[in-house]
Amino acid sequence: MAKEKYITDAQGKRVAVVLDIKEYQNLLEQLEELDAIRAYDNAMLLDEEEIPFEDAIAEIEKHRQLISKFKLGNIKMI
Repeated sequence: MAKEKYITDAQGKRVAVVLDIKEYQNLLEQLEELDAIRAYDNAMLLDEEEIPFEDAIAEIEKHRQLISKFKLGNIKMI
């Protein structure tokens, strides 16, 4: 991981972090993977009815699209 760069306010308080785009994308991918692991763990804890594979894939794709919108929607030009 590269050394973080901070943006500070007039008092020197850290208010933002600047990341290399590759590091940012890597963090988002890791977050997505962790989310999938947690969902799997939660599903194993719950004794719920199984869903068909195709439905599960459709749900995952829906989640990925939401993540993609989040990724693009939070990029701000400075």
